[in-house]
Amino acid sequence: MERTLAQLATVPHLTQADLEEGERLFDRFCAACHGARASGTEQGPPLVHRVYEPAHHGDYAFVRAVTTGVRAHHWSFGDMPPVEEIEPEQIIKVIGYIRLLQREAGIR
Repeated sequence: MERTLAQLATVPHLTQADLEEGERLFDRFCAACHGARASGTEQGPPLVHRVYEPAHHGDYAFVRAVTTGVRAHHWSFGDMPPVEEIEPEQIIKVIGYIRLLQREAGIR
C-alpha cells in the first residue's frame, strides 16, 4: 500500500533488500550532487555529517527536502531543488540507506 508523505515522518525498519535498493536509488537520484556514499561533492553537501544526525534533521526533514526542495541554510552550495521523479516509497529507502551510512560513521 502506498503511503502518503505525512506517513513517512519516520522511516520504518527496512530489510537488507530495501537498503540495497536505497543505495541504487541514491546513486540514481542523489549522488550527482551529494557524492558516492553521501560523501559530498563541489555541488552538494555530505549527508554523512553530524549536521544531519537524526536528532537535528529527522527523517521527515529529508522527505521535505526531496519533495519540496530546501533553501540553503547550513552550507553555501545553494538551494536544493525538489526531486520530482522519485516516489514516496523510494524516498524512505533512500533515507534508510543514508541513515545506515551515518550509523557506520558513528552518527546516531
